[in-house]
Amino acid sequence: MKRSKIRVLSIILALAFVITGCGGGGTAKKDEANKEQTAKVIKTNNGSEPGALDPALATGTHESWILEHIFEGLMKYDKDGQLVPGVAEKYEESEDKTKYIFHLRDSKWSDGKPVTAEDFEYAWKRVLNPETAASYANQLYYIQGGEEYNTGKGSADDVKVKATDEKTLEVELNAPTSYFLELLADKTFAPVQKELVESNKDWAKDAKTHVSNGPFKLTKWEHRSKIDIEKNDEYYNADEIKLSAIQYDIIEDKNTEWQKFEGGELNYIVDPQTDTAAQLIKNKDPRINVSDMVGTYYLNLNTEVKPLDNVKVRQALSMAIDRQSIVDNVVQGGQKTASGIVPYGIFDETGKKEFRDTAEDLIVEDVSKAKELLKEGLEETGMTAEDFSKMTILYNTDETHKKVMQAVQEMWKQNLGIDVQLENAEFQVKLDREKAGDYQISRAGWLGDYLDPTTMMDLWLIDGPFNDANWTNEEYDKLVKDAMVSPDAKKRMDEFREAEKIIMNEMPIIPIYFYNQAQVSDASIKGVVNTAQNYPSFIYADIVE
Repeated sequence: MKRSKIRVLSIILALAFVITGCGGGGTAKKDEANKEQTAKVIKTNNGSEPGALDPALATGTHESWILEHIFEGLMKYDKDGQLVPGVAEKYEESEDKTKYIFHLRDSKWSDGKPVTAEDFEYAWKRVLNPETAASYANQLYYIQGGEEYNTGKGSADDVKVKATDEKTLEVELNAPTSYFLELLADKTFAPVQKELVESNKDWAKDAKTHVSNGPFKLTKWEHRSKIDIEKNDEYYNADEIKLSAIQYDIIEDKNTEWQKFEGGELNYIVDPQTDTAAQLIKNKDPRINVSDMVGTYYLNLNTEVKPLDNVKVRQALSMAIDRQSIVDNVVQGGQKTASGIVPYGIFDETGKKEFRDTAEDLIVEDVSKAKELLKEGLEETGMTAEDFSKMTILYNTDETHKKVMQAVQEMWKQNLGIDVQLENAEFQVKLDREKAGDYQISRAGWLGDYLDPTTMMDLWLIDGPFNDANWTNEEYDKLVKDAMVSPDAKKRMDEFREAEKIIMNEMPIIPIYFYNQAQVSDASIKGVVNTAQNYPSFIYADIVE
């Protein structure tokens, strides 16, 4: 955060003593010192350079973590982690739960202009516009006409989201969607200013041109180095915001991150290096907190690349991994080994039992069987074990990912006699290569956007924007799509269970473990909110010395 400093020129040095003697200069210096002392700043690390701080274009937590602090949608999470109205002061829901009317409160953009219902209508239709190429456009397919517009089979006028006046937004859904209000708290549904977006295509890549409507605003972006956001005084609930700023370093190396924390340059870090976290947990260090998350750590297998196009080869690769060893000896943070795609934290049709506990354990680990399957699969594809030496596991630069990939590499070598290579890349580069199909195997992970199996299961729909494994299965597609719109809770959960069996049999992705998250912070930081589907929220945090 930039702050002005009093500078006295040498040619008026004598006057400085007079001013100080009268109390003027001394007061100014004291005021400045008091500002520095009372500033409440969380200093953390974002890990990777964002592509753009544009709600429509976010692709990962390296963008969404910041976006969730500088933008606000119709709904939000409060200081207790509960879903509550955000920019929408109140809303009405039709009896069949397919129509919503949102009434907006008086709120402003960071440049002082009013936030209107038209801003939301424009933003949502912009996400759906095929030319925007928004990765999360399918999140708006629940809205009537949304999928048709996004896939070129309809127009923006057919999308049933309409600002009837400056403070009222009407939305019509294809079918009842129990988690629709949760979706509205996600960055994809945040508003943007039409005039700004259309006048400057790079508005979201520079702090000087960035405008947002959340509790904080972007004030500095030194690319690949630092991002600062400061309290937004135009925010309607500014009195509840205690922090003056949040400063994000952009450091990929976990050792450097930890050194900066130990040296006092950072006061809050997420997912510290594994050996450090394990030691802090073992010592019951009060600085570390481990929270549950709805997410799965897995490997993508590019099914368009031989021999990964063979199901037996994919099954063999999964069976040869000792997940418990990875959890116990590598990540060491108390994670649970994966037993399917859908992680813990999502409930079944009863709303009381974990979906995971009512679904089957779909992961098989069997080295002998893996060897048989690999041999058969390679024969079917006309390839040999030696061909794997030309294959690479792509992972984003991070010490934990490196260690996990090294463990997988060694297990495949010891158990299957294959020797794959490892390649690291910047997170955004990795994401771009996965989208382009420019990889063979890649490390991946997904944190749920809402608490329903759909948040995981729709990733691998045919032509889905996150189907980086390039896998297709029509039966899987039908089950998931039917479940997404079914009003029968039992039926839809059974469809999800059947769909999960299909994908875990064909194994285009290899689940390794279910996420949790370690956070290490200075004892003075209070009020950080952790929800199972988001990175820590500093919106209501405070620093209490």
